[in-house]
Amino acid sequence: MRLLILGGTAWLGGTIAAIAVRRGHAVTCLARGSGNSPPAGTEFVRADRDAPEAYAAVAQRDWDAVIDVSRQPGQVRGAAAAMARRARHYTFVSSASVYADHGTPGAAEDAGLLPPLDGDVMDSMEVYGEAKVACEQHVLAHFGPKRSLIVRSGLVAGPGDETGRTGYWPLRFARPAAEDGRVLVPEAPDLATQVVDVRDLAAWIVGATARGVSGIFNAMGDALQLAEHLAEARGVAGHTGPLVAADQDWLLAHGVQPWMGARSLPLWLPLPEYAGFSSRSTAAAKAAGLSLRPLRETLADTLAWELERGADRTRAAGLSADEERDLLRARASDAG
Repeated sequence: MRLLILGGTAWLGGTIAAIAVRRGHAVTCLARGSGNSPPAGTEFVRADRDAPEAYAAVAQRDWDAVIDVSRQPGQVRGAAAAMARRARHYTFVSSASVYADHGTPGAAEDAGLLPPLDGDVMDSMEVYGEAKVACEQHVLAHFGPKRSLIVRSGLVAGPGDETGRTGYWPLRFARPAAEDGRVLVPEAPDLATQVVDVRDLAAWIVGATARGVSGIFNAMGDALQLAEHLAEARGVAGHTGPLVAADQDWLLAHGVQPWMGARSLPLWLPLPEYAGFSSRSTAAAKAAGLSLRPLRETLADTLAWELERGADRTRAAGLSADEERDLLRARASDAG
């Protein structure tokens, strides 16, 4: 397969490129090249996707497929228009954030979407879902449903996760902030989690693209209760200390943010409005070949990567050790 990856230097794109090379495909990565280098064995084309002639160097060649991971509608519109007569197939990596309703567990790909972003540039993560909707529409407009694969990914996990969301829990259990090993956890018995290992997602994208699979798919992990996910994280970390549970009202009242970012508890989301965010149907993707490794393997590999990177480094998500100790003291005071 002659494969053009628009990106290929960041986490998911780089993993896709590396797997494609290992499978014997001829891979070209088009990117600015201002960050990481593309994997060994790829051809690199340096280009700014916001520039008028961004695709000039690749639009004169024929491709079996294009894979695009952008979040910017203008970039996707330009790429799809430039490659429509040069590529047989276009795979776009979208997101579960395109859905308008996150409160219904088990929803499939026919669930309603947000309105598309009106414009070419997503300048805030507040409109990430709308931007991805617009990107999907640009791909379908230029390639049509029979030549397009839309991959709606959930939370991507595994070694290399710089967002800190999937590494937070195994690392916290391996390195508790409290001397007695206590760890603060959300009390959310009805909340599901749904993470997909970056290696499994990338492998499926490469395989489905090579086979010319078309359609729209939720490419996500198996839905698992948060308590079960935390139990797996404790297991890989060897944690035996106490768990200190706090419900969502207490966490919010004490300034703990859900999901991601500073002073947060990753994977935790308020209910009922997010009851379906991490419990979407993946039946279609599994029927199309999506294969998932055990969550414990993903968490163990992520913990090893986190420890190699440095357990005490500043993180993009979670509670700092000081913040957690303060919250544990507040929780003990409330209980006493």
